[in-house]
Amino acid sequence: MGKSKQVGNHKSDKKKNIAKTWKTKRRTKDLDQIHVDMIPANAAKLLKQEVDYDVTGCAQHYCLHCARYFVDLKSLKEHFKTKVHKRRLKQLREEPYTQAEAERAAGMGSYIPPKAVEVQTQQVEEDMD
Repeated sequence: MGKSKQVGNHKSDKKKNIAKTWKTKRRTKDLDQIHVDMIPANAAKLLKQEVDYDVTGCAQHYCLHCARYFVDLKSLKEHFKTKVHKRRLKQLREEPYTQAEAERAAGMGSYIPPKAVEVQTQQVEEDMD
C-alpha cells in the first residue's frame, strides 16, 4: 500500500480542499476574457502599462494572447515561437460563445455557426528595452 495523498490533515482546516487549491493555483484568463482584451482600445492599455515592480518584468513585456508577463523582450520573442503560444492563437481563432448562441442552441432561434476570427501575433516594439 502506498501513502495517501493527504497526510496529517485531521487537525488543520486550511488543507481540507487540496484538490481545489492545486486546480486554481495556476489559473489563467479564459478565452472569452482574452477576446475582450484583444479589442484595440483594451490591447493598447495592456501593451503600454505603467511600470509595476510587483509584476514580472515590471509589466513591460506582456503577451496579449496568452495573458502572461515576461522578464525581457528576448524571452517574449522566444515565447512567440513556442508551441504553447501557437496553440493559444489557434484556440482564439474561434469566436467566443455568447448568450445569444446559447439561446439558439436551446431552440430560441436558428443555428448560426461560429465565425472565424483573424488572430495574429502582436507587434513588438524594439525600443522597449
